[in-house]
Amino acid sequence: MATTAPLLQNDTLPQASAGAAIALELGILHEGFSPDSRISKGDQRVSMAPDVAEQLIKDGYGVIVEKGAGVYSGFSDQAFVQKGCRIADRAEVIRKSSVLFSIEPPEADFPACKGKVVVSWVGRLLDKGKAVCEKAKAAGVMLVDVTAVPRITIAQKLDVLSSQAKCAGHRAVIEASYAFGRFHTAEMTAAGKYPPSQTFILGCGVAGLAAIGTSKAMGSVVRAWDVRDVSDQVHSMGAKWVTVDFKESGEGQGGYAKESSDAFKKVQQETFRKVLAECDIAISTAAIPGRPSPLLITKEAVAGMKPGSVIVDLAAQGGGNCELTKLNEIVTTANGVTIIGYADMPARMASQASTMYAQNMCNLLRHIHGKGKAADFMKNFLGALDAGEEGDIVSRSIVCSRDGKLVPMPPPPQPTPVKPKAAAPTAEKKVVKEDPMKAALVGALVLTFGVCCMLAMGEGVKTSLLTTFLLAGAAGYQAVWGVAHALHTPLMSVTNAISGCTAIGGLLLMEKTDSYAAYQLAALALLVSSVNIFGGFVVSQRMLDLFKKPGDKDFTGMMLFPGLVFLFVSLTRPELLKAVSTVSALLCVAAIGGLATMSTANAGCKFGMVGVFGAMAATMVGLSEANLVFSAVLLVIGGVGGVVMGFKVSPIALPQTVAAFHSLVGLAATCTSIGSFVSSPFPGATMENTSCILGDFIGGITLTGSLIAFGKLNGNLSSKELSLPGKNFLNLGGLGLFILSMYLFLQEGCEHGTLILWFVAALACLMGLHLVASVGGGDMPVCITVLNSYSGWALVAEGFLLKSNVLTIVGSLIGFSGAILTKIMCDAMNRDIFNVLFGGMNNAAVVKGADTGPKEHVECNVDTCAEMLVNAKEVLVVPGYGMAMARAQTPMGELASMLRKNNIILKFGVHPVAGRMPGQMNVLLAEAGVPHEWVLEMDEVNPDMENFDVVLVMGANDVVNSAAQELEGCAIWGMPVIEVWRSKKVVFCKRSMGGGYADLDNPVFYKSNTEMLLGDGKKTADALVQKVRERLEKV
Repeated sequence: MATTAPLLQNDTLPQASAGAAIALELGILHEGFSPDSRISKGDQRVSMAPDVAEQLIKDGYGVIVEKGAGVYSGFSDQAFVQKGCRIADRAEVIRKSSVLFSIEPPEADFPACKGKVVVSWVGRLLDKGKAVCEKAKAAGVMLVDVTAVPRITIAQKLDVLSSQAKCAGHRAVIEASYAFGRFHTAEMTAAGKYPPSQTFILGCGVAGLAAIGTSKAMGSVVRAWDVRDVSDQVHSMGAKWVTVDFKESGEGQGGYAKESSDAFKKVQQETFRKVLAECDIAISTAAIPGRPSPLLITKEAVAGMKPGSVIVDLAAQGGGNCELTKLNEIVTTANGVTIIGYADMPARMASQASTMYAQNMCNLLRHIHGKGKAADFMKNFLGALDAGEEGDIVSRSIVCSRDGKLVPMPPPPQPTPVKPKAAAPTAEKKVVKEDPMKAALVGALVLTFGVCCMLAMGEGVKTSLLTTFLLAGAAGYQAVWGVAHALHTPLMSVTNAISGCTAIGGLLLMEKTDSYAAYQLAALALLVSSVNIFGGFVVSQRMLDLFKKPGDKDFTGMMLFPGLVFLFVSLTRPELLKAVSTVSALLCVAAIGGLATMSTANAGCKFGMVGVFGAMAATMVGLSEANLVFSAVLLVIGGVGGVVMGFKVSPIALPQTVAAFHSLVGLAATCTSIGSFVSSPFPGATMENTSCILGDFIGGITLTGSLIAFGKLNGNLSSKELSLPGKNFLNLGGLGLFILSMYLFLQEGCEHGTLILWFVAALACLMGLHLVASVGGGDMPVCITVLNSYSGWALVAEGFLLKSNVLTIVGSLIGFSGAILTKIMCDAMNRDIFNVLFGGMNNAAVVKGADTGPKEHVECNVDTCAEMLVNAKEVLVVPGYGMAMARAQTPMGELASMLRKNNIILKFGVHPVAGRMPGQMNVLLAEAGVPHEWVLEMDEVNPDMENFDVVLVMGANDVVNSAAQELEGCAIWGMPVIEVWRSKKVVFCKRSMGGGYADLDNPVFYKSNTEMLLGDGKKTADALVQKVRERLEKV
């Protein structure tokens, strides 16, 4: 039964004292409810709540409340007075107010309301509502129908249908629980074991989703169905989806369900009959405005339900979804099924329903009055009506009558942003059809060149080593392509750690040399390589641990057991040392393959650890006792240093850490290459000497290039590219000097080989410094992957030099993986690899768009943005390096969890080059506790962009810049971007209106569906989380 007694008793109340100047008087009428059903006319709700009235008073409105209007909603007259309202009798409220609010239209008072605005729940498209409109027209009342608000994004906060439906769905579960009379959740007590209740929700609109949430919270096992396929949303709430095996689209106009065909209904009802026989509670919410409610539960289905079962029919007003429903009555069938047909569910929780309705009214007033507040309400409201099709669609949709005439309702708009502006012309991409013959010729030349290079290597490289190199490269090539984009950062970290196998080169050189200088170089190579190995694997494991979900258990540590086998075999079976080395190298390849998916990534990292350990063990057992002790000391010293650095580094500093570790690989390769020749200084064009000078050159470039990259990424150096006069000639001159030095070094009679190697090392260091310094900060992601590849080729050179299969395999693997990542990055940025490597050697002049005059952007504040997020159904967050720099990933993770818990689907869309290295955004989001299932790639979000109500761009710019598709010839023309401008609303959260690394203006800033939330990223994100939390608590 409905509540029939006041929740609070009123006292004699004084009038509120006068406050600020009142621009417009609002009147709040009593709905007419009375405990005496003979005279009761309305329900317990009221159209205003004290807290909401206080907001309106601050906006310049005066609020007059009819005496006792809120008593049955729990709001005493005193509560209204304390917030600044005045109390009066009905006649005075009507006389003094310009705008009157009443949930039920006050038809009896229409004559007294002539010339005033009456805001009510009319239902203008229904027969009853049409009659009310006629009366308002005859009385000269300007009638506003709050149910006629268009179903568009900006009007969601005004939608009384949704707010009251949410209350109805929640209350339906409470009513069902009362009638059910048994436990909802599973219970195990001394008095017995009791199973959970089984609930079936028919219709997954706002009411249905609210019923799902409340039922799940009470411990029931929930199933749900809707004529539209919203299975993903149902599953996200922990409910099971019921499928009707019949294909038919159920999407109707304005987001409502449409009426189904007879064939579908037959299959549907049979499906429901089976499900209802298994359930204890059924809550039906399927209603189609202006039409009879569809029949979903037949009397035969009711007859098949268990005794004690309950049906709550929220569509009773339209005849009911159940064949046996009686409006506003409770019916108990012969088989003991209770059918509740109340049509006043929101009124049965009057305080909450009234508060939500009042907030809708406040939002409506604020939507209309804009920045001018109460003083501009009537001007804006009437102006929108007079402007015709150019006027505000919300205002034009809700007015039913004006000046004694009916106002026709405009056709419902498409769910697109309001205030459309002329869209900027989009330049069509020129699709050039490639000549098949030309393509085939280029392919043939590339293949021929590759074959010639491999055959030339066969001149000096042992066949076994060449075979090892080629097969390892092919295996690595296939493995790397399978690695998930989200794991590209861990991939680079793992390959960086594996490249520490340069330690093996140092060990081999220490054992074979008699030269003191060569021995010192080998020791240095071993020391820095050990830092790389231990530090690299610690960083890799820390990154992968970030992707774990709370409660996940990781037993991949067991994958380290083969390391004991390698150690045992190395110590006891010397004839199997080569086999140990080969299998260890194979595990390094398997490590890359393991990083293909989240579920196997941790195991992949362990494979790499075991592989490096096995290769080191097989090498060290062949050392003399003195060398073994000395090398062990160096490994311990370097290992401790690497572990300390690995644990100290934060996720935001991962790019520069990887760059720093790359420099160690370059140093080790250079030391080993020079030391090897110093140990055996035999001139001539041999495979060893060729590998020696190539390893020296590549190692030197990697050493200084990585240090410069570290300085730029760490903020020690400017991210702006170095542009020396004639820089391209400097690069070509350096390359020419190296070729000349290599020619002299490989001559039979060369007497200054060691000096040439030191010269090449110095030249390479200078070239590495200049090449990377000439690369702008925006191209650093590509630069890091190139340096990663260089470290691999340096290892290959060491492998050929020392005739080591392990070094050859690992080097080939890393070289190819870095090359493939470079290809992926260049494609994602639409960059020419040579342009990046040689510091913009082919840069064209920046193309500017036509001067269209001053550009206007729209700014919003945190409150507005929070309101958008709370009222959205699907939200996309696009993170960029600005988010990382502001350390805003943690509040964004908190925001995601908060919205998802409130049935708002939030996803993250990550561009392949967002951040400073591939996959860095994924790592940062994982650090913030964001499950990897919520993080999608660019290609996954672009096709569904129109479905997102709000896209929040957090610190990204170039990766969402529409100039890539609209401004041909610009710096990012053709670059694949996340097309955020196609969504319903875009909000950019960034420090200023400045461009990104491409220093290019972003046309999306000025599009009609874009708003700018400017300010510090961390402060803005924290404030946004706080406002969203406050807003959700009110809801």
